[in-house]
Amino acid sequence: MKLYPIEAGNFKLDGGAMFGVVPKSIWQKTNPADQNNQIPLATRCLLIENGDQLILIDTGMGNKQSEKFYGYYHLWGDFSLLSSLKKAGFHPDDITDVFLTHLHFDHCGGAIITNNNGSLQPLFKNAKYWSNQAHWQWAIAPNPREKASFLKENILPIEESGQLHLIDPVKGSFIENTALNFGVTFVNGHTDKQMLPHIQYKDKVIVFVADLLPTVGHIPLPYVMSYDIRPLVTVDEKKEFLEKAADQNWYLFLEHDAHHEIITVKRTDRGIRLHETYTCNEIFN
Repeated sequence: MKLYPIEAGNFKLDGGAMFGVVPKSIWQKTNPADQNNQIPLATRCLLIENGDQLILIDTGMGNKQSEKFYGYYHLWGDFSLLSSLKKAGFHPDDITDVFLTHLHFDHCGGAIITNNNGSLQPLFKNAKYWSNQAHWQWAIAPNPREKASFLKENILPIEESGQLHLIDPVKGSFIENTALNFGVTFVNGHTDKQMLPHIQYKDKVIVFVADLLPTVGHIPLPYVMSYDIRPLVTVDEKKEFLEKAADQNWYLFLEHDAHHEIITVKRTDRGIRLHETYTCNEIFN
């Protein structure tokens, strides 16, 4: 097995929205804001080469939206999904599976492109696209709070293409193994049935934490995004998850932290806190 970080692009969001009830005087110590109160974020995806499978976890927000749309998110840096795949030595047609942790636009937007005649189609024409039944239904009939994040142009073409595959049934909070040869934890605080892959890599367990833990600054339990639909559920899920991560020495792959790629955590008298930080090169090479 080989693992590759795929940097799909950087953006910014309001720091207050990213930290909910936590005052700026506290969160800015770990996540400094710019003059517009925005903090830098990444869309760091993960590519797994395992035998005949080439699995991409999440796809970033893509480039098919309008200039006005992207203006809300202040894109920065030179990363893109296609250039990062090329740097790793792969073409979109090589991808066999696209695993979407959830269907918010910054996680699945890159999965669908606009072709030359203006119609929408999957970027990865040879891939199976993976979601789960409960989350798919949640996303195609969105609640008012999440409607701006579940964009039909990112979601419906997956099903229309015939490439949609659903992990089902969802029993409990963890599936030991899937068709993709990794386990999945299901969490419901940020959105319904978000999926966190657990990858056994050599002697390590790598967990792709998606939006359960957006950045290192979100490790303390009350530090929960305003975007979460069930913030108190997030607190409970994060507590259980981080305690297991500390006790079992999981390596946490951070999708949205612009400055930290992989971390471990530890128990302290103040609760779970950051232990070590690593680059992907340090862990994957």
